[in-house]
Amino acid sequence: MKIRTVLCAALALFLSQPILVEAAGAQSGTATALSANATFDQIASLAQSGNAEAQFQLAKRYDTGQGVAQSDKQALFWYRKAAEQNYNMAQNNLGAMFVTGQGVTQDYTQAAFWYRKAAAQGNAIAQDNLGDLYKNGHGVAQDYAQALSWYRKAAEQGNTNAQCNIGIMYRTGKGVPQDDKQAVFWYRKAAEQGNTAAQDNLGAMYEAGLGVPQDYAQAVSWYRKAADQGFANSQNNLGIMYITGHGVAQDYAQALSWYRKAADQGNIAAQNNLGGMYRDGQGVTQDHVQAVFWYRKAADQGFALAQNSLGVMYYNGKGVAQDYAQAASWYRKAAEQGNADAQNNLGTMYNLGQSVAQDYAQALYWYRKSADQGNTDAQDSLGTLYYEGKGVTRDYAQAAYWYRKAVAQNNPAAQHDLGVLYENGQGVPQDKQQAIELYRKAAAQTDDPEARQMAQERLNQLQ
Repeated sequence: MKIRTVLCAALALFLSQPILVEAAGAQSGTATALSANATFDQIASLAQSGNAEAQFQLAKRYDTGQGVAQSDKQALFWYRKAAEQNYNMAQNNLGAMFVTGQGVTQDYTQAAFWYRKAAAQGNAIAQDNLGDLYKNGHGVAQDYAQALSWYRKAAEQGNTNAQCNIGIMYRTGKGVPQDDKQAVFWYRKAAEQGNTAAQDNLGAMYEAGLGVPQDYAQAVSWYRKAADQGFANSQNNLGIMYITGHGVAQDYAQALSWYRKAADQGNIAAQNNLGGMYRDGQGVTQDHVQAVFWYRKAADQGFALAQNSLGVMYYNGKGVAQDYAQAASWYRKAAEQGNADAQNNLGTMYNLGQSVAQDYAQALYWYRKSADQGNTDAQDSLGTLYYEGKGVTRDYAQAAYWYRKAVAQNNPAAQHDLGVLYENGQGVPQDKQQAIELYRKAAAQTDDPEARQMAQERLNQLQ
């Protein structure tokens, strides 16, 4: 199975640091002279006089709009003031503003500059953030070894994001030899401290049996821990477990509930899954309009599975007026992202000339892309183009090649089509017994009454 690894927190700031209670008087880069009950005016006065802690606290107030109108410009100004006094928490937050382009033009080089200053002072959050820049090649040359080095420094101080990130490095084999057991080790360190991304990734490792024996109950346990904290990816994953009945009793109503929680947070996979439940009437009254609603939410964010599903709804006129042009548009969006089903569907539209000019060469192109990914319908259709010589020189051997690939995955249409080749000795040695066996399988496995009748008629002629 394909493991669904999620990133650890991509950006961390100090926004909830408590105001420190220190002796009055000092106005240097140290945390001094602030009362736990200091008013905005008192903090502002100390900041104006050069107190770095007050400057940092004032920046946070502007950053979050606490007791004052939110202002990125003012937050940036005061973070910089404190950062220039070597106040490491301000240096980290200033770096974060350059990463996001908050109040300033996005500048990863400047972000790296300020993160490094804070990281060199042992600031664990800045060390983790600097590791992210090295991992992604933002503002610095991409260097997985450097990323890992900074993550380790932060992890050794107990930073859970860094621990989770080390787990990802081991899982993906970036900067270290790939090692699922080490990935589990680091995910667990962070997960046991409540890090939701690590809990989700640890759940995925148990679900897939990577680095640990496969254990659906453990997967559910870790997904639930993160889901209960509002982590959308885990809410979606927990919904999947309820759909499949892995680690829990199958329960479509529970699946729907968890999908909705994640979907309401904008999780595109959950929006797509919720659309599927409305389409199929699982855990809810079948409602194609609602299915289209949720598919569109995910599709508009570029989620290929939802784009293909939305295309299918337009193609079949379910939940929306039938519209082949819209279907082709959504199929194309998904196909260009490599979605095999959409590539097959787009190939079919070119094959049949539905809303696009009939173009067998384009049909062949898209069928091949899909077929190369193992889509059996595309393999069968590609075989048929070779059989009929459409978009390509007629080639029975190539037709047999592609039919055989689809037959290996029990595609009924391909079983019938390969049977025709064996019956007639086209591209394969003539073998009527083989044809009979293939027709029999096709008749037994197809859900299409017309295809079943066709296979049965050929079977009757040979028996």
